[in-house]
Order: sequence, then structure tokens, then C-alpha cells
Amino acid sequence: MHDTVKEFDQVTAKCRAIFTDKMQDYGASWRIFRLHGITDQLYIKVCNIRQRQETGVSLVGDDIEGNLRAIVNYGVMAIIQDRKGYADNVDISNEDAARLYDEVINEAKELMLRKNHDYGEAWREMSKEGIVDMILAKIIRIKTILEHGGTTIASEGVEGNYFDIINYAIFDLIHYESK
Repeated sequence: MHDTVKEFDQVTAKCRAIFTDKMQDYGASWRIFRLHGITDQLYIKVCNIRQRQETGVSLVGDDIEGNLRAIVNYGVMAIIQDRKGYADNVDISNEDAARLYDEVINEAKELMLRKNHDYGEAWREMSKEGIVDMILAKIIRIKTILEHGGTTIASEGVEGNYFDIINYAIFDLIHYESK
């Protein structure tokens, strides 16, 4: 039997530690990202993972788990940016950014729990490659929605896709940590 909440919390604690450590180095410099730019960062990370899965080699030393943690963190940043808009400079303290981070992660956890109830934790049977492909598909969907000015006709908007990206990356990290 799995303790998904405990696994989720362990994975996100590592992601949060990286987020806050980088804020000590850079401050909330990510606040300047527009949604297109932050989505491109997500795209770069997922492409690196796919390349590594296909070839087994990274010439710059990026590992898959590190890229998945970056995807979680960029996903959180994207949701914050979608809600607050971007800034032309650092406009929030590290403490406020960490509080916003925690709020988004808590929302992601609640969403995960609702979906796990409805889908029976089907993600546990997905391959690592399949999860990464789902993340890439969500990124491509976001890019298309952004090209359409952020409006959709019959689909969830960008925020729902960012939340799914966060949770899929967490699921993959749980896979890696449980092996």
C-alpha cells in the first residue's frame, strides 16, 4: 500500500528547498518571466529529459530528477505569474514568494488527491517515458492556448495544464525515488 501524501510531501520538500536556495542566490528574479518565457523553460527541461531517456547520455551533466524538480518549480512559478502577472523587476520578497509557492503546492496536492480518488492512482502504472510525454503534451497545449491569447473554447485553460504538469513531474519523481 502506498502513502501517496507522504511521498508527495517528500518530493515537494526537495523541490521547495531548491526553490528557496535559488531565491537566496537570485531573489525572485523569475518574476520577470512572461508566460511564454516560463513555458519555454518548461519545454527546455522536458526536451532534455526526453533526450536523456532516448540516449542515456547528458553532455552537460543534467540528470532527469533534477530536471523534473525544475519542472515542478517552473510550473509553480507559472501559476504565480498567471495569477499575478509578470513584473519588470523583483517585486516580492523571498518570504512572500515562498508563501505563494506553498499555496500553489497545496492546491496541486488537493487536485492530486481528487484525481487519485477518481482515477485510482493510474499514474503508478504509467511508464516514466509516458509521464514525460504527458508533460510535453501539456506544454504544447499551453503554447497553443497562449498563441490564441489565452482563451479556450472547450478546454481547461493554462492554469489547469500547469497544475497537471506539476503533478505529473511529482509522480515521476515518486517513481524515481521508490526504485
